[in-house]
Amino acid sequence: MRIAVTGASGLIGSALVRSLRGGGAGGEHEVVRLVRRRPKAADEVRWDPARQFVDAAGLVGCDAVVHLAGAGVGDRRWSEEYKREIRDSRVLGTAAIAEAVASLEEPPRVLVCGSAIGYYGDTGDRAVDESAPPGEGFLPRVCEEWEAAAAPAEEAGVRVAFARTGLVVAREGGAWGRLFPLFRAGLGGRLGSGRQFWSFISLQDEVAALRHIVDTGTLSGPVNLTVPEPLTNREVTAAMGRVLNRPTLLTVPPVALRVFLGEFAEDVLGSQRVLPGKLLDSGFAYSHPSIEGAIRAALD
Repeated sequence: MRIAVTGASGLIGSALVRSLRGGGAGGEHEVVRLVRRRPKAADEVRWDPARQFVDAAGLVGCDAVVHLAGAGVGDRRWSEEYKREIRDSRVLGTAAIAEAVASLEEPPRVLVCGSAIGYYGDTGDRAVDESAPPGEGFLPRVCEEWEAAAAPAEEAGVRVAFARTGLVVAREGGAWGRLFPLFRAGLGGRLGSGRQFWSFISLQDEVAALRHIVDTGTLSGPVNLTVPEPLTNREVTAAMGRVLNRPTLLTVPPVALRVFLGEFAEDVLGSQRVLPGKLLDSGFAYSHPSIEGAIRAALD
């Protein structure tokens, strides 16, 4: 297939591009990367999410578009300005991609839009799947607007799926990329009480799940990309200690997180027990369903 990818230089996007080009069980595919600068290679297409511009000619002949671009939620302390960047990078970018897809005489069969389990807000000990309503707060509102921005593609008859991704276990970046150095140095520990649920997925399973959504014609709407059995932060912390053979006696108090992260600290301390109902029902097979397996895969 010919597949266009936004966010191709990010943690998930770069791994997806390598997988698609490398073949594997799903075969080798032609990948088109959307870039914000002037294209320098034959496989690059210009877009500008802030201006809602996409060179739609570069999407002609694409069988699928995987849209993963967006400012990192945990990359910086949340200020009002950065919150606007988080929101606009997702909503405006998705609207631009959806409108470009809808404008094509022969649109791609599927548009997979990145989304997040932040949609559900703090679920406490309550397990939720794709049928659950949105939560309350900044991230749930962003996720609602983010997904709604794909409406033009849906109205054009394109199958649209929203990959609501959990915490990706990876050494190269994302939230877990910050944890590994701390735990290696023996400075790892639980966050707050440690009782909050973390719904995670290995980077390898994240990529495999995205490819599964592309290939599975029955998958549309929200699809949770998490492991079947989320764990508490306390359990994740203990697993990191076992795999890295380091102590995990420290505790990061909530007040310190609030000073360092600002409003985002409430989401870090919140609990999200999110289950991948649609992935399981569609026959997706995990390579790393356990936390220790996901950590070891990240270290390979």
